[in-house]
Order: sequence, then C-alpha cells, then structure tokens
Amino acid sequence: MQQLSHVSEGLAALGLKPSKIFYNLPVGELIELALARGEGQLTDDGALMYDTGKFTGRAPKDRFIVKDAITADKVWWGDVNLPFDADKFDALLAKMIQWAEGKELFVRDAFAGADEKYRLRIRVIGQQASHNLFCHNMFIRPSREELQGFAPDFTVLALPEFQADPAVFGTRNPNFVIVNFTKRMVIIGGTGYTGETKKSIFSILNFLLPVNHGVLPMHCGANMGKDGDVAVFFGLSGTGKTTLSADPNRYLIGDDEHGWSDNGIFNFEGGCYAKVINLSKENEPDIWNAIRFGSLLENTRFIEGTRTVDFSNTSVTENTRVSYPIYFIHNALEHSIGGAPRHIFFLTCDAYGVLPPISRLNKAQAMYHFVSGYTAKVAGTELGVTEPTAVFSTCFGAPFMPLHPTQYAELLGKKLEENETTVWLVNTGWTGGPYGVGSRMKLPYTRAMITAAMDGSLAKMPMQSHNVFGVEVPAMCPGVPDHLLNPRNTWADKDAYDAKAQQLAQMFVHNFEKFSELANEEILAGAPKVAVS
Repeated sequence: MQQLSHVSEGLAALGLKPSKIFYNLPVGELIELALARGEGQLTDDGALMYDTGKFTGRAPKDRFIVKDAITADKVWWGDVNLPFDADKFDALLAKMIQWAEGKELFVRDAFAGADEKYRLRIRVIGQQASHNLFCHNMFIRPSREELQGFAPDFTVLALPEFQADPAVFGTRNPNFVIVNFTKRMVIIGGTGYTGETKKSIFSILNFLLPVNHGVLPMHCGANMGKDGDVAVFFGLSGTGKTTLSADPNRYLIGDDEHGWSDNGIFNFEGGCYAKVINLSKENEPDIWNAIRFGSLLENTRFIEGTRTVDFSNTSVTENTRVSYPIYFIHNALEHSIGGAPRHIFFLTCDAYGVLPPISRLNKAQAMYHFVSGYTAKVAGTELGVTEPTAVFSTCFGAPFMPLHPTQYAELLGKKLEENETTVWLVNTGWTGGPYGVGSRMKLPYTRAMITAAMDGSLAKMPMQSHNVFGVEVPAMCPGVPDHLLNPRNTWADKDAYDAKAQQLAQMFVHNFEKFSELANEEILAGAPKVAVS
C-alpha cells in the first residue's frame, strides 16, 4: 500500500488523475484482467492472444525526437530522426493527461539494461493489461526491494485510444511516438503496437550510452560458450540472425538489443520478441516451447474450431509475434551479462550471389560494413520487384539510431581494437549465381562455418583477398566443400560474376555517400574497389 501511494504521487506529479491504478501486477492477475476486459483469448497452450489493432508494426515516419538544447547538435536529423517542437510536445502531453483523467491505468516499473552501472529505470503507464504484460515480459523485472521508492529515469505514457489532431499538434498522423530527452518522457498515442514501447527505450539507450558512457549499443543477438567465449550476431530480417544465434550448446545472453561496455556485453532486455510466422517446433524449438502461460501472442489466429494457433495464417499481418520473459528459454544465461565478444558475425542474405559465404574483415572493413548494414530482398517479395533489391540499414538498426552512424562505427572500431575481436561477414544468401539462377547456401554449411570461426580452426586456414571487397576468404573449412568458399568459383560464367560484383560494389559506394562527409579515413578505407570505366 505504501508503494502504491508512492506511485500515485508520481502520477499526480505528471498531472494524471486515474480512477484506479494497477501497479506491477503479477502475470496471473494481468491475464485475468485482460480476459475480463475483452483484450484477448487464451490459446490451448495457455498463452494470451492479443490484437494490436490498426497498427501491426512500427510506424517509423510517425516517430519524433524533440529538438532542444540536449538533442539539437547531437542527433543526426533526417528521414530517420524527425524533429519535433518542444512547445507542441507540452501541448500534446497536456491533452493526453486531460484525456486520461478518470480512466483506469496500468503502471509497470522496470529496468532496461542488465548491467546495473548503465541501467535505466523506466516507468510505463498505459491503458491495457495486455500491454502491461508485454512490458513485464520484455523489460527487466525488479525485485520487491528494488521497487521500494522506485524513481524512474524515463517515463513512457502509452495511450493507444488517444489520437492527435495533426493540424493542432504537428504530428504527421493521429498516431505518434515522441521522445523528449529534456522531459525524460516518451508519449505514444493512436497505436496499440507494443513494439513501439520497446523500441523507444532502445532509441533512448542508443543516444545516452555512447554520449554519456562510451558504451556501444547494438541491435544484435548474443550468446556465450561454456568456456565463456561470447559471440555477437548482427543481421536484418531474413538473414538468419534468430536461427544462427540460437544454439543449444551455448547460453543465450539475449536475442535483440545489447550494450558493449568496458566490462563486456549486457542485454538491454528481460525477454524476447520473436516473429512467429510459419513457426514450427522442428525449426524453432526454443520459441515454440516458450509459447505458454505468461507469453503474449500478437495478431495470430486460431485453426478454425480450435484454440490451436495457426502460425501460417497471415490474414492480419505477416508480422505476427510473441513476447516472453527470457527465462522461458532453457539455456538463457542468468543475469544476461557476458565478457567482450571474441567473434562478431555480420549476417547478410546476398541475393546477388556475390559475397563469400564467410569472410574475415579487418577493422576498417568492419566499420564500413557496420555503417552499411547490407542485405537484399529477393524478387517477388514486393509487387513489381523482378530483380534482387539491395537493402542498407545503418548499424543493422537504422530506425533506432539517433546519432550519426559513423559515431557508432568509430566506437565499434575502438572496441574491436581494445579486445582483439574478430569480425566475420557471413552470406546466408545465394551462391552459383543470383536469385533465380543460383541456389541458397545450405544452413548446415553456414553452421559449420560459424562453428569453425568460433573454435579457431577457420583462422588457421589459408586466406585470399576478394578482388572487389577486399575481405579475406578462407580456402578451406571443415564440413564445407572447398569450391563453395570462393563465390566466383561457383558461377559458370565468371565474367558475369565479375560484372555483378562490380554492380554490388557500386551500390555500396552510392549508399555510403550520405555518410562520407563525417567518416574518417579508416572507415573510408573499408570500401570495396569500384572499377573506373
């Protein structure tokens, strides 16, 4: 009761006057309330199935950062980081507070950051039991003692039913996500997509940790071997990050968001937020077994006449997801902290069939490829796409990076040098030709190459430099046919390969032009060699 009084005072200080406060409720009560309020249904595995409403994914063009004394000269403003006026933020917040008066509110106090030295205390205030369950799953859960006198560093006010008037408040649409570093607040309205809450906290850490602490924030998965060796996996959607970072013989540190401090790697989160489209027990047993009482399924549907989830159903969205606490994974590492990584893997699905299935990067190349964040979409994934399409997402997480990408790259380079970390570029895409001609690299071969990299055997193999990208390509790898390692050897038409390699290199260089002004000489030295015609 004393703690609830303390929380009530905190809400009152914001001007909030709810009719009732549900504070840090346990999972069972949250699910009972969600069912009673018509927010979802139970599956036959005991998970809560919930619809996020109109928005089944993030709306990046409706995410803003207040431009003020803290952010004006530090944030990399542009298409990703959109500025918002401080006075309009205040007016919009006041309208939200007025709208919420007399309503029931759910409050969750939690941490972001497993390392206590860099931990962020967060308070999430919302309308729904389901959203509160998501926050319980995804953020780090404080002990009863840690909740005593809890004072948040940042507060998130998420009201999915509240909509802004763009003409009055300056938003682009009625939905919005706005981060204010001076007020230490995030306000979210017009969207029930839970991932907006998680990613807003990630964006805050991505700004604060490098600027204030020299910690590199990373959109990646991380695991640790039994001898303490840490591996980090970067990759955009479709590159195999979830599959390759999940290893039954290694401990899971986390699947999505981490920091790299002088002490090593630490998870930002207390849970996992996994895609479940076409999920099967055979392909993703850890995720499959984590879907049980306490997990939250989003935008899935039942097999007709049952309470069994039809994971192939895309009638709502292909972005169906599940959130669950990390301890639902049997080999999750307690405390989610590891040492500095020995190996980093940049995963790409190269649909042009140019990049080697595995190659070693020097420091300059690692920084350059980190800024580039390359993968490719294959033909047929979007209407009118008949050729593979290059995709570049800076730092493998462009929508969440408030600083200029070269700042993160320079910090990465510093960490690599200090810790003698090896960086590998892994192509999980095509070999023997581009999509439509060649074939996709077999998963057992990719696993064998990653295993050989981590156990040190790959580094002992003879290496040759790729003639365009300059990366070191091993001549041999245990468990992998030698001819697959050099991609040019897999193409029947060698001239066609050379032309396609030059085409991809030019895409890299063209994409990098927007970063080059602030890139140092070492980063620029990691670029591929484009032939002068």
